[in-house]
Amino acid sequence: MQKNDPTVTRAWCFYDWANSVYSLVITSTIFPIYFSAVAQKPDGTDVVNFLGFELKSSVLFSYAISAAFLIIACLSPILTAIADYSGRKKLFLKLFCYLGSFSCAGLYFFTANTFTISVILFILATIGFSGSIVFYNAYLPEIATEDQYDRLSAKGFSMGYIGSVLLLVFNLAMILKPELFGIAADNKSLPPRIAFLSTGIWWFGFAQYTFFHLPENVYHRKATGNWLFNGFKELQKVWAQAQDLPMLKRFLLAYFFYNMGVQTVMYVATIFGIEELKLPDDALILTILIIQLVAIAGAYGFAAISKRYGNIRALVIGVLIWIGICIAAYFTESAMQFYILAAVVGTVMGGIQSMSRSTYSKLIPATTIDHASFFSFYDVTEKVSIVLGTMAYGLIAQLTGSMRYSILALITFFALGLVFLFMVKGKKTLEPKMEAAVR
Repeated sequence: MQKNDPTVTRAWCFYDWANSVYSLVITSTIFPIYFSAVAQKPDGTDVVNFLGFELKSSVLFSYAISAAFLIIACLSPILTAIADYSGRKKLFLKLFCYLGSFSCAGLYFFTANTFTISVILFILATIGFSGSIVFYNAYLPEIATEDQYDRLSAKGFSMGYIGSVLLLVFNLAMILKPELFGIAADNKSLPPRIAFLSTGIWWFGFAQYTFFHLPENVYHRKATGNWLFNGFKELQKVWAQAQDLPMLKRFLLAYFFYNMGVQTVMYVATIFGIEELKLPDDALILTILIIQLVAIAGAYGFAAISKRYGNIRALVIGVLIWIGICIAAYFTESAMQFYILAAVVGTVMGGIQSMSRSTYSKLIPATTIDHASFFSFYDVTEKVSIVLGTMAYGLIAQLTGSMRYSILALITFFALGLVFLFMVKGKKTLEPKMEAAVR
């Protein structure tokens, strides 16, 4: 297959447009607010019963995310190996997409009476979202040349931010002015539940463009014998290859630690605003919109920094800014301070995510055809870091009674990530205009 085909690369980026609505509507804005409202008792308390356990709703939200990512971290290595061996990467991408989108749509039925099953649907939606990403990411080295990785990665994230903002604005209009959509003003639960349904439909619908144009089996691999057994053999082969790539391993260590902080902040920012700052819903939504819009420029900005100074230096700048964000968040008291902090978060959020993906793509051996298996290491690193980060956040909040101490603790993760980033050296795409050989 010819690389850099505009139709194929556009379709690849379009999956970010399709699935990013999950991150915005379900993870960051409407769902957390609705979740907190449903969990709140008439007496003002927010302790809920989930499968026999009594937990604060904010802690349960954090643990639900941890559970979803722990499950996908266990499944990802073997499923990606099977995908590489069988040449069925697109099939697995579709399966996880459909699991996530249908689970999102199922949240339309989320009420106090369906609380437990709705939390389970939220976990399944998260599994679908995170599970599809590894197969999606693995396409990048197969459809583009190395010099295009940074640009395409940034373009994908930017398209995701734009698409998700468009759907969010539509859903916000319905929530704030329900009468314009023929919904009674006193039916407060219906608009957000329609938002969950629209998220599932958007994700499923736009993903079809990606599925239509992405190649089915780039390397024309033919699977024979037992897929599961041969999948394990494929994973073992890739693991052996990875042992001879010191820069890749160091980058994964760096990514493991700084991603703990990045993802935890992204997943709990809204809950922090609700619980600690007591911000009204409209202020929280405005904050998220600020983050999304600024993140578009941030993704392209970090790609430009990388082109001039190299990927690692760009990532170091991003991590240093994140450390400053954590310190500032601890002292944040007002809505205006929260808005300013959100703008800074947006600047580095898109940049550090897109730059991490493209940097890892450059560290994968050019001769490999097992991209999904290699990206499973990246994916597992990401998921385990999210599990530990959100669990640590929830545990510290539960023990201290304040999420401010949890935010402060994230500085440790960023600092460790910074240490390992400084150890990644010697690759031409990491240090500009320098020929190197870590492969």
